[in-house]
Amino acid sequence: MSSTPSPVDSVTTSVTPKRSGVILTTLILVALIANLNLAVTFVALPEIGLSFGASQTELNLMSVAYSLGLAATVLYFGAIGDRYGRKSMLVIGTILSIPACLLAAWAPSIEVLIFARLFGGLAAGMAYPTTLALITALWAGPARTKTIALWSAVGGAGSALGPLSAGALLQHYWWGSIFLITIPLALVAIPLTIKSVPNHVNESTKKVDNIGGIFSLVFIGSLVIAISFAAEPDKGMLALEMGIIAVGAGGAFILRQQRATNPLFPLNIAGRRIFWVAAAAGIIVFGSLMAAMFIGQQFLQNVLGYDPIESGAAILPAAVLMVLVAPRSAKIVDAYGARFTLLLGYVFCFLAFVVMILFWKEGIDYWVVGIAYAFIGVGIGLAGTPASHSLTGSVPPAQAGMASGTADLQRDLGGAIMQSITGAFLTAGYAAAFAAAIAASAASGQISTETQSQLTKSFSSAAITAEQYPQYAPQIISAAKTSFTQGADWAYSAGMVAIVLGFGLVFFFFPKVSKENALLQEYHDQDGTNLEPETIR
Repeated sequence: MSSTPSPVDSVTTSVTPKRSGVILTTLILVALIANLNLAVTFVALPEIGLSFGASQTELNLMSVAYSLGLAATVLYFGAIGDRYGRKSMLVIGTILSIPACLLAAWAPSIEVLIFARLFGGLAAGMAYPTTLALITALWAGPARTKTIALWSAVGGAGSALGPLSAGALLQHYWWGSIFLITIPLALVAIPLTIKSVPNHVNESTKKVDNIGGIFSLVFIGSLVIAISFAAEPDKGMLALEMGIIAVGAGGAFILRQQRATNPLFPLNIAGRRIFWVAAAAGIIVFGSLMAAMFIGQQFLQNVLGYDPIESGAAILPAAVLMVLVAPRSAKIVDAYGARFTLLLGYVFCFLAFVVMILFWKEGIDYWVVGIAYAFIGVGIGLAGTPASHSLTGSVPPAQAGMASGTADLQRDLGGAIMQSITGAFLTAGYAAAFAAAIAASAASGQISTETQSQLTKSFSSAAITAEQYPQYAPQIISAAKTSFTQGADWAYSAGMVAIVLGFGLVFFFFPKVSKENALLQEYHDQDGTNLEPETIR
């Protein structure tokens, strides 16, 4: 049994459930499974590319598939959890993660691997949003802020530590071993969840908007696919078709939410100023982390020649600083408000990309790499807490699943979109640079169209071609490194633009601290709670 929290946070009173330590440990463990599964592929991208001869677009899709599965389902599955039981969703999602990991580990082709990762993301979509929904339902007051900060810190650290764990395995085992990391954690989490997590706390009795759920699945899925294929010269029509489907499904989703008796994503709540600005801001913040890891891991191995364990260890500054900064960000939110804390996080994320685009070149020392990841860690540590807390604090407790689903959507959709965008720019920049190098070569007339296609396909494909033509291997690898660096610069530039746009959104639209308190009070009055909102000062 647990103590029942008040529907909203009070000024001074903290509410925690009985056996809070065990419950929180269980919820963080489940969240860690999702975060580790999300991040383990980054360090293995070069090896997977070599194993399957995959194109850069196929690597992009494989990397983003897990995020896609999560992003497409968190809202829908969050609502199902609100209605039919969050604990059940937690258990089922964790159980399904096991066969998804096994299939990924022994995937016979890149297509099967992409499917396995997508399936794993769908399983995580059942479990992951439920962890934050239960925190919102079981904790209240300052205790909730601190708990969300810890949840956010461990989640971010898990995303950063995933490559390190994967790198250690890749030193001794095949690439598929990285997908087995979370199976022992799942086997521990399942009985802990069954035994310790309380049932039916502040859950809804309303019917689930299944039609809206299907529209949201189609919208997010088609949007990410459209962005991923945008840079492929022969996939332009597919990208256009997926874009049209995304626009249609997105419009249908909005119309459905306006007319549905029990909408999946109530627009009257989603339209609240604190809610929608925090949601959009979080998408860019968390997407920046995933984009930096996605591009960075390939750069470290392809260009700098790091082995997998060195590449994974390079991210440690981000992991450490996220863990250290996130709990302190809760205090900054309490003292100066969510707006200030979000903006400060954006500044550090921007500085990270500045370092990448200016200094991440062939032959650089590690300290240049470490500084960029340190900035990212501080930025996510600062911005993660207010981005999640503003969402959950501006909705009624009965819709905690919707709020937590949106908070998870920040990470998952942000990761999927930012990886897809930066991956598309990486693909286009790499292909353009290598094509230019081929055109400038004295031997360009001797290079067949098929070979040119292989060289411009991806760094991994160029490496395979170099093995086939050892007499030209040094020139091919040198051109591939230069081309990858140019593509990465294109990707970093896209990331910087996104961060600037996010900063402007928060600066102009997120309320300052006094207005924030007033709006929270207004929301709570509208929800009929008749309680004081959690104060910022």
